[in-house]
Amino acid sequence: MRIPVGDLTFDAREYGDRANRPALLLHGFPETGASWHDVAVRLADAGRYVVAPDQRGYSPDARPDGVEAYRIEELVADVVGMLDSLGLDAVDLVGHDWGAIVAWHVAVWHPARVRSLTAVSVPHPGAFGWALRHDADQKERSAYMQLFRQPNKAEDVLLADDARRLIAMFSGAADPTIVDRHLPVVGDRAALTGALNWYRAMTREFGDLGPVTVPTTFVWGNDDTAIGRVAAERCAQHVEGPYEFVELGVGHWVPEDDPDRLADEILAR
Repeated sequence: MRIPVGDLTFDAREYGDRANRPALLLHGFPETGASWHDVAVRLADAGRYVVAPDQRGYSPDARPDGVEAYRIEELVADVVGMLDSLGLDAVDLVGHDWGAIVAWHVAVWHPARVRSLTAVSVPHPGAFGWALRHDADQKERSAYMQLFRQPNKAEDVLLADDARRLIAMFSGAADPTIVDRHLPVVGDRAALTGALNWYRAMTREFGDLGPVTVPTTFVWGNDDTAIGRVAAERCAQHVEGPYEFVELGVGHWVPEDDPDRLADEILAR
């Protein structure tokens, strides 16, 4: 399906009956909405209507030029615009990696549009930001961001040698076919630039976001190479609504590595 939002049009996958309770699933870097397939099928089988879009920069017709077009305010506006375009007042919002960062912001800035929040891998930006400033382990885990924020150089490095380094980012995934699902999109230089612009536009993502009041579950894999325990456990300090922290014995690619458990947690929330 395709979702028009202003001058942009987002490619998306939909599952289940539109009359059912809706869920919107937001992917992370360097993936696409295809990362949610196994989870979405399980949610649809349980009686949910599910939409998993390719977000700004990933969808060819939602790929504006310039770093400023990828500020968090724009990414959040995309989500609200999708809900409006789909005629959905409120959804169960789920986000993984960068999709989680966007979902946290949507839940804080537009709580009336969020029935529940399930954030995967990346904790509340306040918790993550604190760890980036004070936890040596998290600083080391996030060092890659310095490269990603460098225009052109990051693309050159990630796409060199038949995208060897980009492919290596998926090395911790349990299913090696994850590369085949996402590389055709993120391996395209224009799409990769759009995806990397999310990092380059970062200004306030990990600082002053207020607490979340909607029912929230945070799911974290304790073998995640990008997010350490300090940030994960600090997440609870930034949620005022009902909250559950779910720790899994997997790595960063939770939607694809443990779709059964993740779908169960989304449904439970």
